[in-house]
Amino acid sequence: MFFPDYTTAQLRTGQDHKLKGLETIAPLVHSVDETPEPISTQVQGTIPSWINGHLLRNGPGKFEFGNTHYNHWFDGMAMLHQFKLEKGQVTYMSQFLQSDAYKKNNESNRIVMSEFGTLSLPDPCKNFFQRFLSRFEMIEPTDNASVSFVKYKGDYYASTETNFMHRVNPETTTHNHHPSLQHKFIAVNGATAHPHYDPDGTTYNVGNSYGSKGTLYNIIRVPPEKTDAKDTLQGATILSSIVPANKSHPSYYHSFAMSENYVVFIEQPIKMDLLKIMTCKLRGKALSEGIYWDPKQETVFHLVDKHTGEVSSVKYHTKAISVFHQINAFEEDGFLMLDICCSDDGQAINNYLIQNLRKSGDALDKVYNTLCRTFPRRFVLPLNVTSETPTGQNLNTRPSSEATCVKLCKDKVLCQHEDLHGDDLHEFGGLEFPQINYGKYNTRPYRYFYGCGFRHLVGDSLLKMDLKDKTLKIWYQKGFYPSEPVFVPSPDAVEEDDGVILSVVLIPSQDKGTFLLVLDAKTFTELGRANVPVNMPYGFHGTFNASAQI
Repeated sequence: MFFPDYTTAQLRTGQDHKLKGLETIAPLVHSVDETPEPISTQVQGTIPSWINGHLLRNGPGKFEFGNTHYNHWFDGMAMLHQFKLEKGQVTYMSQFLQSDAYKKNNESNRIVMSEFGTLSLPDPCKNFFQRFLSRFEMIEPTDNASVSFVKYKGDYYASTETNFMHRVNPETTTHNHHPSLQHKFIAVNGATAHPHYDPDGTTYNVGNSYGSKGTLYNIIRVPPEKTDAKDTLQGATILSSIVPANKSHPSYYHSFAMSENYVVFIEQPIKMDLLKIMTCKLRGKALSEGIYWDPKQETVFHLVDKHTGEVSSVKYHTKAISVFHQINAFEEDGFLMLDICCSDDGQAINNYLIQNLRKSGDALDKVYNTLCRTFPRRFVLPLNVTSETPTGQNLNTRPSSEATCVKLCKDKVLCQHEDLHGDDLHEFGGLEFPQINYGKYNTRPYRYFYGCGFRHLVGDSLLKMDLKDKTLKIWYQKGFYPSEPVFVPSPDAVEEDDGVILSVVLIPSQDKGTFLLVLDAKTFTELGRANVPVNMPYGFHGTFNASAQI
């Protein structure tokens, strides 16, 4: 483990501490070339021979076409990365997702498809009247699936938050275009790129719909089995729908939580002004201009029974927080433990402009120091709240838990979190991109989770949290920027952390300074790395697809 050259006094001032002299990370948000054929890597140390499969990564890889450029980090064209691990060796390949957005932009050599933070301009070859009329057209939803890989019925899909996905072959990263898959089978206008899975393969997701019934948050369930080889999402159903507190200003959400018996939807104060979004082209503004943070609104946890689809009449409230990723959720002793990464400010989404990420010197420090840190927290939700449940007292009877939950009236419980960390996490800028041993411990009591520390605008360390005593293990090297950690269990694993952590590490100060890092998940020490002779941009999410053992 390597520690940074910041003084303890600088770092232990909490999440409001100010940093100076941040290194520029501009090379991590620049366009790169694809590597469509597998190339070998140079292995240092030892990569365990039992790791056989493909680490798939997704994220933006192209930020301009011709003289036009994207404004927001989320807008860049999706690049699919594949690391193939076999018998201690690693190969790498990458391809741009051949989405309609990518093809149309490429053909015109300019941005013609609007993205989250970038409004495409009218074709300069059109006459004035045609350009004027184009402002009254609705923005066409993008199929630039640059967020993650999701799995339905055993198939992998490159996914974003619209209703477009692309089926991907993890062996070759070749992909088929399946437009509007979710809209074809169920009446939703999008879904998250972070579904959850039951042990039998049943998949759950959440997506909005805007129709005759107004705006709804919909809980989606996709069965685990295919009816035939061409089956995609056949059999998908809307399990339940939740009415927003304000139908014209529903909440933005990036993910949701799930326990054994419940889906937990988090209605947070990051709001979408639907009128502004619908008229953004007319007003000459990007879609992102219609998303805002309202700190006067409370955050509400909605519980949906996975077996009946019933939405609990009891609503669990807490103060205004913003949430992008959940860690885990599980039920025990009549309570639902909800572990999430959250911050007390929801404006970060509009701060990740490409121009901000490419800044240097004092300007870069200023951007970083205006962002609110994200920390892991636990909320304890009592499941058996009835008319007989007393009001005005803490219902959390769990020993050694600092979280509180107080019934205020018939259907309202006020929750206050407990921290899932010690003071030392402040030194590493909080934690995001949380991961667990998902296959064995999702929806179950667990002890460990992993994530990135954020002493920069992107992750600059890897962290392992032990919930037994809230202690950290850290991997850090100055000037190195690791991606979301992916846990891969070892064969015949017995303990929860028997396995490895995979993370793609980028070094912006070095040309082609990229490697796949393999850590022992138990000790958090480096086992080996595979040096890749290419430049990569900093990506978002990924998954590990294990090869069948022979």
